[in-house]
Amino acid sequence: MKPWEVGLAVLISLVWGVSFVAIQIGVNSFPPLFFSAIRFALAAIPLVFFLPPPKVSWKLVLSIGFTLGVVKFSLLFVGMHVGLSAGLASLLLQAQVFLTLVLAALLLGEHPSSRQSLGIFLAFCGIAIVAMTIDSSASRLGLALVLLAAMAWAVSNLLMHRSGSVKMLNLMVWMSLVPPLPLLLLSFALEGADWPAMSDVSWEGIWALIYVTLIGTVLGFAGWGFLLSRHGASRIAPFALLVPIFGMGSSALVFGETFGAARLAGATVVLLGLVLAVSKTNNPRSQMQ
Repeated sequence: MKPWEVGLAVLISLVWGVSFVAIQIGVNSFPPLFFSAIRFALAAIPLVFFLPPPKVSWKLVLSIGFTLGVVKFSLLFVGMHVGLSAGLASLLLQAQVFLTLVLAALLLGEHPSSRQSLGIFLAFCGIAIVAMTIDSSASRLGLALVLLAAMAWAVSNLLMHRSGSVKMLNLMVWMSLVPPLPLLLLSFALEGADWPAMSDVSWEGIWALIYVTLIGTVLGFAGWGFLLSRHGASRIAPFALLVPIFGMGSSALVFGETFGAARLAGATVVLLGLVLAVSKTNNPRSQMQ
């Protein structure tokens, strides 16, 4: 990977880490499914009128839109709404890294090298250390929902990889047309009584919606998909291990979550594992097939 591509991957991880703070604010201001529906509607409109459709099959666009937009974000938002903190959610969601690598190996033949495998192992050891330091009252339902969201994200990673060299901004905008209607229907059925009046919406909730929509969704996933199309899932997915580091750091700044020596040590192990996982290797099987 070129240095600017590494920098882009780190920047996207930072954007997504901060997104967990914005999501926490958002699901405290809106019903979670309603919040997710609005964010995708705003991600699609008005950009869909200025960007041509991506040069991929509509089946792929629908598949990414459903898996990423309807399934992954619904599970994540509801999981945070029922009890997970921003820091813990950002940590658990990174199970998608392991799941992406497993699915890529089984379905695409993208087997990680021994160095990448060691890096992933170290990074997950670091995440385990951090997880043991978190004292949370999160419900078992919330934990299960976020882990299911991680599986949906892993599947969407492979779907994005199949899109090849398509313009990812166009793909993200057009796939954002898929989630709003099913999410609104789900929200009306499950949350309709809690839909807020415009006078009840706080400025914090509005700014959270703008951040999650424009920066986290449109720009973040467009850049992520671009990197996946160039380097493959096994090469790019490990960068997402930085997300909980940035997520917990931003949560500490905004919500006052505290860090001890053990949590900082775990974060260091994650970074060391990431360096190994993305470092140059001569094993051709670690490259995009």
